[in-house]
Amino acid sequence: MDNRPVIIGIGSIQQKGDYKSLDEALILMDIATKKAIKDTNNEDIKNYIEEIHIPKGYWRYRDPGKWIATKNNFKDVKTSVYKIGVLQQSLINSCCNKILNKEIGASLIVGGEARYKLLLSQIKNKYFKEIELNENPNFYIKAKDEIHLDEEKAELGMMAVGYYAILESAFRSNKNISISNQLDYVAGMYEYFSKVASRNKDAWTDSAFDANEVKNITQKNSLQAFPYNKYHCTSWNVNQSAAILICSEKIANELKIPQEKRVYPLASSENNHMIGTLQRPKLFEQYGMQLAAEYILEICQKLKIKPNFYDLYSCFPVAVQMFAESLNLNDYKKFTITGGMSFAGGPLNSYVLHSLTKLISKIRKTKDSSGIVTGVSGMMTKQSYAIFSSNPLMIFNHKDFTEVAAKKEKPIEISTLKEGTGIVIGYTILNKTEGKYKAVIFIDCSDNKRKLITSDDMSIIKSMENEEWVGKKVYFKKNQLVS
Repeated sequence: MDNRPVIIGIGSIQQKGDYKSLDEALILMDIATKKAIKDTNNEDIKNYIEEIHIPKGYWRYRDPGKWIATKNNFKDVKTSVYKIGVLQQSLINSCCNKILNKEIGASLIVGGEARYKLLLSQIKNKYFKEIELNENPNFYIKAKDEIHLDEEKAELGMMAVGYYAILESAFRSNKNISISNQLDYVAGMYEYFSKVASRNKDAWTDSAFDANEVKNITQKNSLQAFPYNKYHCTSWNVNQSAAILICSEKIANELKIPQEKRVYPLASSENNHMIGTLQRPKLFEQYGMQLAAEYILEICQKLKIKPNFYDLYSCFPVAVQMFAESLNLNDYKKFTITGGMSFAGGPLNSYVLHSLTKLISKIRKTKDSSGIVTGVSGMMTKQSYAIFSSNPLMIFNHKDFTEVAAKKEKPIEISTLKEGTGIVIGYTILNKTEGKYKAVIFIDCSDNKRKLITSDDMSIIKSMENEEWVGKKVYFKKNQLVS
């Protein structure tokens, strides 16, 4: 099939070292692009690239794509930048669908981050200035709705860790797992992840950690939001970039791309139904996510394939666990091929490109193999699944379950009660300042609406660390838990 999409080139880079030896994100993306071109075994692919898709990072460039196109002699290229809040898998889906529809022949997807260089500039008191790119891209794609509710931002801020920690408590309670057993399980899982990362030449962390190092709070592994410490959280202060080249089978044949270089996107599914964390009917599962997972499982059953590899999005432990449950995976030794975002690195808004480049390299080395990668945007707000294979087993198909999910799953209204009772549905503990903590609690109120309340009472906070509070009836007054 001439217009079948096929991945023919991958490139990735990471940099460690002193400040002077590090590049900014734009240079990293250019290096990854050049590696992907070289990886195809035919640099004439440059003459076929019609689009460049880039997920927005921490950087300030308006349009890195045009700069990369000029540096690599791409002609008449359209560029798109995707803001945070858009699933990274969406970029891949867009390319594949356009190739299928014969709108384009080939496309480059590239992302990168240089927060490590920025961090060192602050530590070493160096002046860090990015190359200025003030021209806009051809297309700027952003999410339709805001990720955070005002009530959430007021107490949890904009950082994701508190939101995911609350989801973790709900997930744990729904499974009827004790706090101590869940802490041990997650610590064991992340011990294994760190070992995978230590063997991954592209991973940010070289060292492996044991379960106690993950679980215990130390100066290096500080509490972020109970039950999450630093080693549970995505590591975004990295210098990393990854690039992927996708083209039609016809172009791959014209360029005589070796068959062993070709990896085929088979199917992808996603859920973009946005509901604020506090307003979700169930904190521990989402209907659209279930549908998206079931679709991929049906594809596997129909094609009679058992994926050899998985890389489940791992910004925080609950994300991994929710994806594993949706795909009926029980053994955490199957959950990652990179080592996860805590240890392999979690560059802002482009990790899926890194997990996919790793998957492609593994599929290339394993005959008749396949693998699944998953992705997230927001506070487990949106989810994606995609399966890839060394063989063209089907024409690429993409399903978006957003509309179906929106009809089924409605946001729970926020309560305006100033005083009353409610049932805890999720909670976390934040370290406000040294020695001062705050519990943030989501509750189902007596009026069948939702409310966020807090507590600074250390006796309550200590109890929450050891005794399950999800499911407890509580009293509140002026948004404060009353003991």
